[in-house]
Amino acid sequence: MVIKGVTNLERELNDLKEDLIEMMELVVRQMERAEQAFTNQDIALAKEVHHMEKMVDAADLSIDKECENIIALFNPVASDLRFVLAATKIISHLERVGDHADKIARYVRKKQITKAIPKSLLKAVNLETMFDVSLEMLGIATQAFIDEDTGLARVVFSKDITLNEIYSNAIDQMKSYADKRDAEVGLLLYLFSVINKLERVGDMAKNIAEETIFYLEAKVLKHRKVRKLKNL
Repeated sequence: MVIKGVTNLERELNDLKEDLIEMMELVVRQMERAEQAFTNQDIALAKEVHHMEKMVDAADLSIDKECENIIALFNPVASDLRFVLAATKIISHLERVGDHADKIARYVRKKQITKAIPKSLLKAVNLETMFDVSLEMLGIATQAFIDEDTGLARVVFSKDITLNEIYSNAIDQMKSYADKRDAEVGLLLYLFSVINKLERVGDMAKNIAEETIFYLEAKVLKHRKVRKLKNL
């Protein structure tokens, strides 16, 4: 259906945004499944995560092509160009989140854990909270993009500080656990890998929030530095 008064470029941009939102929601679901697969050591659910990873990869390629076509055919400028450029970076961040989710589930699929991780260790590293916060950050970043709300996008930054604090404490707890017990090295490495991936998911959510702010406010937050005036 053609909406009167809407240009071809506007229709293409609307379609791009809808496709991007679908990819965001797919990645959030994939992370949720990865958490469930890990928590329950559910191989069937872990295989579902892998199937979703293929869908994420396909969405990445499709949306990237959309962005290329919009730039080539319509030569967008100003806010339209910023949106397309932000979209190309957001899909890259989403693809990496999906990759982390798939790798978390891969351990379950390949049965690399020879025994259950002690509940006391899981509680000590606060793994459940790490999952919760990383998923919350993804959800907030997605909603901020949908609503075009830079204030909401900035909430992700404070959540990232919380996640980093939990991550730092988790590393300390694992070191303490390894020192006090004859711990299985493979088990600790597996758990460290999961924790590290959740921290990276938080970073990707923060990057998505930054791209949303970039295209809405024309500001680049990444690598921003305060410049000192020099006396001449």
